[in-house]
Amino acid sequence: MNLELFLISESASLREALARIEANHHGVALMTDHSGAVVGLATDGDIRRMLLKGASLDDPISCCANREFLWADQATPRESLLKQLDHWIRVIPILDAQRRLIDIVSRDRLPISAEMPVYSRARSPVRISFGGGGSDLTHFFVNDSGAVINATISLYSHATLKVRQDEHIAILSRDLRDELRADNLETVFSPSPRFGLIQSVLKTIRPDFGFDLFLHSDFPMNSGLGGSAVVSAAILGCFNELRHDKWDAHELAELAYQAERIYLGVAGGWQDQYATVFGGLTFMEFRMEQNLVHPLRIHPDTLLELEESLILCGTGMAHDSGEIHEHQRLQMQDRDIQRQVQAGVALTYRIRDHLLRGRLLQFGQALHEAWQLKRQFSEKISNAWLDALYDNALRHGAVGGKLLGAGGGGFFLFYVPPFRKYGLIDFLETSGLTVHPFRFDHEGLRTWTTRENRNYSEAEAS
Repeated sequence: MNLELFLISESASLREALARIEANHHGVALMTDHSGAVVGLATDGDIRRMLLKGASLDDPISCCANREFLWADQATPRESLLKQLDHWIRVIPILDAQRRLIDIVSRDRLPISAEMPVYSRARSPVRISFGGGGSDLTHFFVNDSGAVINATISLYSHATLKVRQDEHIAILSRDLRDELRADNLETVFSPSPRFGLIQSVLKTIRPDFGFDLFLHSDFPMNSGLGGSAVVSAAILGCFNELRHDKWDAHELAELAYQAERIYLGVAGGWQDQYATVFGGLTFMEFRMEQNLVHPLRIHPDTLLELEESLILCGTGMAHDSGEIHEHQRLQMQDRDIQRQVQAGVALTYRIRDHLLRGRLLQFGQALHEAWQLKRQFSEKISNAWLDALYDNALRHGAVGGKLLGAGGGGFFLFYVPPFRKYGLIDFLETSGLTVHPFRFDHEGLRTWTTRENRNYSEAEAS
């Protein structure tokens, strides 16, 4: 649109104003002062009425221009403009801070806002596992069927992704208390043990743009809560949010598995990736032909009671899950160990049935049985201190429990009846351990985008 067709000086005649109106086809002329500021508006009707009153076409436009005209600026909400046009206004000039014309809005012309830069965000929950651990390892279910049961909880990894206009890459991790910067995607792959997991995710998806990536988690590293998969899923979720052809939940879980297990080479199972992406309380079956994720429809009262009856307790001991899983892989060649894992799979089906029928006491007892089985998979899963802690927890009210993840440290999960809960918490805290309150997460990986100009500006970042 040629905005000059709307502008006319204060000294111009009515004849010139009508010529402008004829040229712009919007029925208005905007009167400007010597500095170019718009100081009045005249419609074809205003001029016609002035002529009927005896004015001449050579009289100045200032004789009929309305100096109290309606105008808007770039910050005026679209909603407000629509309401004005719907009421009685035909044309609304858009003026800058100096009242110079920068656009025209009318019933026939209300431009859509230009697409603004966005950043993407994601959060992905950790999981607590109830049974079947070890059977989600490929080297087990290559010959047998695996099954696990787990639930995601309200501890998350968070990721924020901002696309850059150049090829530079900046990754800031609060968990690592470190940052990684690179000129482009190829140089970001320079060996960096601390950023190995993140580099593996980027190697898996190979984004074709520069970006800033910010990461932080609500839980400590090496916690046994499936944290590596959770971080991977959050990163993948951010990149997925910017895709037109989005990966589905299975594809996201598989990409996270590929990054950690194939590219990074960390031994482990499949449940962590599926749990964090799908979310909720799920029963999973693993076979070579396909993995199946079954959400469990448990009565809301049972879920609330279960949530209140579980205690999540940090041991203060980090563990190397990859090392434990590698040792377990070697142990799996022992037929006795294979039978123990198979027994764990059978127990997992029983745990599922207990939950579906609301038999929570039997569920707690099954947790104890699952821990007794798990301890036999590898000598690295427990130690004398962890065994003593577990035994004391039983003496202080727990019905059952288990160490989460591969074992060797991380978090204990205990099931405790309602009237014994506070005694168990007192024992754990008196022992110097930290109890972590939580709620079940029913959503899994969540992603969204936000316009930068709504919540962020470069000025705030500087």
